Amino acid sequence: MSKVKYYYDSETLSYRKIEIKKGKKLGLSLLFLLAVMVTSIILLIIYLNIPNLETPKEKAYKRELQNMKLQYELLNRKMDQAVNVLEDLEDRDDNIYRVYFEANPISDEQRKAGFGGVNRYSNLEGFDNSELIIGTKQKLDQLTKRIVVHSKSLDDVTNLAENKEALLASIPAIQPIRNKDQKRMASGYGMRMDPIYKFRKMHNGMDFSAPTGTPVYATGNAKVKEIKRPNRSGGYGNLIVLDHGFGIETYYAHLDDFNVRRNQKVMRGEIIGYVGDTGKSTAPHLHYEVRRNGRPVNPINYYYNDLNSEEYEIMMNQASQENQSLD
Repeated sequence: MSKVKYYYDSETLSYRKIEIKKGKKLGLSLLFLLAVMVTSIILLIIYLNIPNLETPKEKAYKRELQNMKLQYELLNRKMDQAVNVLEDLEDRDDNIYRVYFEANPISDEQRKAGFGGVNRYSNLEGFDNSELIIGTKQKLDQLTKRIVVHSKSLDDVTNLAENKEALLASIPAIQPIRNKDQKRMASGYGMRMDPIYKFRKMHNGMDFSAPTGTPVYATGNAKVKEIKRPNRSGGYGNLIVLDHGFGIETYYAHLDDFNVRRNQKVMRGEIIGYVGDTGKSTAPHLHYEVRRNGRPVNPINYYYNDLNSEEYEIMMNQASQENQSLD
C-alpha cells in the first residue's frame, strides 16, 4: 500500500493531502513500464549469452540427439558385423559351392556395385549430422544389394545341386567303342596330318579304328539332336549328334548305320550306331568329338568312368603322338 503524503498549508494552518496530477501519474506509469521492458530485454540478453546455459527444451532435444547418434553408431556396428558374415558366405559360395558345381564365381564388381546416376540422398543433406545419416543409409543400401545378389546365387547353387545327379549321368564319361586294350585309338585331338590333303590341320576329335559294324555307344545320357547322311554332314559321313544338356554335345562320325532316331532319348552305354567308312574317311573308324558351348574340347578329358590311372596314361601317350588322322 502506497504511503499518503501531506503538506502544511500556512494559509489554512492545516495539513493537506498531496494530490498527484493525472498527466503526471500516467507519465510515471509509462516510465515504469518502459523501465520494466528495458530491464527484461537486458536480462534476456545476459541470459542467452551465459556460456553453457540451456533451456529445459534444449536440454531435452540435446539428449534426444545424443541418443539418436548412439543408435546410429550401434546400427553401423551391427551392419559391419553383418558385412563380415556376408563376406564369409560369399567366399564359401565362390570358392566351395560354385567350384564344386563347376559354376563361374560372381565378380566383386557385381557383388559390391554402387548406385550410380542421380543423387539418392539429396533429401538427407543440409543437416548437422547429414554425413552420419547418409553414410549409414549408403552402407545399408549396399548391404541390401549384396544380400539380394547372394540370395540369387544361392538359388543358382540350389538348382545346380538338384541337377548334379542329372549332370553326372549326362557327362560323356566313357569311350564310344569297347577299347579296354587301348589298341583302337588311332589319332588324338590336336594338330594332325590330313590323310587326303597332306598338310597339318586341327583335328577336333579322336579317331578309333575298328572293323565295320563295331557297336558305337552313347557316352552319356542325352537326346539325339541330329542324324545326318553323307550329303548333309560335310565330310563326317553318317553322323549322329547327341545333346547331353549343360552345353555339352558329342559327335559320332563316319558310321555305317544308325540305331537311333532323331529326338530319341538315350542312356550312357546304349548302342546308337555302328562303325563305318562313310564320308571323308580313309579306313573304317569312328571319329568322336566332344563340344562344350559349341567349341570342340579334348575328349580324353572325359573318360574318367572308363579308365584307371594306368590306362589313362597309355591313352594320353597315344593321343599326344602327331600322326596322321583317318579323316
